[in-house]
Amino acid sequence: MKLFLRFCVFLALCAVLITTVGAQGMPKMSTVEPDLGKAGDHIIVKGENLSKKNVAEIYLTDGKNDLKLPIVEQAAEAIKFRIPPSAKAGRFALMILTSGPEPKLIEQPVKVTVE
Repeated sequence: MKLFLRFCVFLALCAVLITTVGAQGMPKMSTVEPDLGKAGDHIIVKGENLSKKNVAEIYLTDGKNDLKLPIVEQAAEAIKFRIPPSAKAGRFALMILTSGPEPKLIEQPVKVTVE
């Protein structure tokens, strides 16, 4: 019985460790400045784990249509992008494509308004 209890504690600790390590590399955008712009304007989004190691691409999305954004500069805590001429007016969420062997599209909790 003691062996079983130790095994259960070991499994629980492993689960916590895996969850903690996995969450450390997850990109997250927290602020965008300015949050309003037009074609050609540069926008800076700040957050954590935003380096090329974690973020391959960034998009404007309205939930149906996605527009890939040209990245001008990229670092661990910020990405600077340009609003392309093909951007339509409206309020959009930012979405990232993660880097790595299994890329995922993840909508971020920040919005940009295009004039």
